[in-house]
Amino acid sequence: MSNGYRILLVDDEPDILDFLSYNLKKEGYEVSLANNGAEALITAKKILPHLVLMDVMMPGMDGIETCELMRKEPELEKAVIAFLTARSEDYSTIAGFEAGADDYIYKPIKPKVLQSRIKALLKRYNGDVPVNTEPAGNSRHQDLVIDRERYLIINKGEKIHLPKKEFELLELLISKPDKLFTREEIFHKVWGDDIIVGDRTIDVHIRKLREKIGDHYIHTVKGVGYKFVY
Repeated sequence: MSNGYRILLVDDEPDILDFLSYNLKKEGYEVSLANNGAEALITAKKILPHLVLMDVMMPGMDGIETCELMRKEPELEKAVIAFLTARSEDYSTIAGFEAGADDYIYKPIKPKVLQSRIKALLKRYNGDVPVNTEPAGNSRHQDLVIDRERYLIINKGEKIHLPKKEFELLELLISKPDKLFTREEIFHKVWGDDIIVGDRTIDVHIRKLREKIGDHYIHTVKGVGYKFVY
């Protein structure tokens, strides 16, 4: 019986697709497969997955480029994207987050561990990971408008779609202007306690936000954390 969640698996290795598909279907997920980035884009726009698990190293269009293109599609802006990869190099992880990925899962991984990680990732789609207690709708902060329903910001009249984690990070900081959020608080409220991310994850997301909204909104307190200021 289906549990209602649609997952798109993207990998150029058939054995990996078979293994993942078998284990996910046993748990009731609706699973679609793609062998490369181009096929993944077509399939994703057709099925509108809740979660995309994608390899980084693929011939032709790699996972990083595929992720970037998915994030430009409005109908896929709420999809959770995670890289399932054997690559653990720091530069690859950073490139993935900059492209709009939500998480990394490293191979090999045991089926039970994978199931746990997937459940945690799907909580993000449903909004079960708390970010703040602000009501739904738009809010304005000088020239910056936050549109919570569409996961976008309007900066001086320009609409900018943000990846889910960038949006949640900005929303957290804006929820209490001038409050200093420690790195530990940010990890807990944006990524959750059951998600393991690298030490530079926050820094990468902050840098991308500053590139999009300007440097003056987010202030760094070295060795402690970040705060949003007017």
